[in-house]
Amino acid sequence: MSDQPVLRISRLVLRPFAPEDAGEVERLAGERAIADTTLHIPHPYPRGGAALWIATHAPDWAAGTSVTYAITLASDGRRLVGALSVSVARDHARGELGYWIAVEAWRRGYATEASRPVVALAFGELGLHRVQARHLTRNPASGRVMEKLGMRLEGVHRQAIRKWGRFEDVAMYAVLEDEWRALPAGGPSPETSRGSPAVE
Repeated sequence: MSDQPVLRISRLVLRPFAPEDAGEVERLAGERAIADTTLHIPHPYPRGGAALWIATHAPDWAAGTSVTYAITLASDGRRLVGALSVSVARDHARGELGYWIAVEAWRRGYATEASRPVVALAFGELGLHRVQARHLTRNPASGRVMEKLGMRLEGVHRQAIRKWGRFEDVAMYAVLEDEWRALPAGGPSPETSRGSPAVE
């Protein structure tokens, strides 16, 4: 597979993580509020865990099993405001989208803006048929991101996740390739679309 592309949209640059991002990942993802509403981020975030995580990205991209992006501000391409990934089940041509946005960057539309070109990449270069995403039902803001991506709510998995000793309901959303292609400009909400991505 070719090198993982950098995606540029109006406010953001999506680029592969670099080893020097590890400290900032641990600082941002280490906030309890991030772990509280995500499915897999630990708290406290383990020292050295980000470096190990970043080291998996290039091999996973080369193998076609996942793609992970650092979400950074276009103003300098370095300031990290979150992360986004698609894990791939190649046998089923299916990907699962996951993301987190730093607390200091909440409520600015970054999750939706960053997800659009990555979903397009999933249906394009990665050749997927379906992209799905899940969220804890007590985090409806994440569900709104999925709806803005054209995903449909397919159901709720009752008490499917145990988070910090409490069972959580999980909502499942998905969009199929033909549904995505039929959407205007890759999404049903033009007001959240901030231009087509430039790919490097």
